[in-house]
Amino acid sequence: MSDLPPDPARLRAILAHLDRQLVDADTIRTYLRLQREEVQRALQAAGRPARSTRPQPRAALTPAPLPAERSPSGPTGVGDGYMLEIKSHPKDPRPGVLHVDSCTMASRKTSPISAAQFRVAIRDTEHIETCSYCRPENKSDGAAD
Repeated sequence: MSDLPPDPARLRAILAHLDRQLVDADTIRTYLRLQREEVQRALQAAGRPARSTRPQPRAALTPAPLPAERSPSGPTGVGDGYMLEIKSHPKDPRPGVLHVDSCTMASRKTSPISAAQFRVAIRDTEHIETCSYCRPENKSDGAAD
């Protein structure tokens, strides 16, 4: 036995509603596809290869090391000397901030970056600035050259 109403007027109303939902779903699918393509273009322009189109499994979260466990090269422990303090969300008016990896002034979430990534990031003066405390552009290894 069907859960649908028996009269044609209500069946037509249900059909019209389902047709509108399908059109809306197509619109959303198109919008998301266009947004995805724009992000891929931005990644290519930034000099990074685009990731696979398949969603990657999330890695298990591991707790951050305690300060005593950090390596001598600084908080990131990567040894190449730089980290990027990223925006909390895309519309955050504050720019990202570049630091040396031992800087204690980073207040937002940071990610370690290589010297090559630093050289690319330091040229993006519209979205990224350098820390006025640690001054990574003056680091002695010449990465900013």
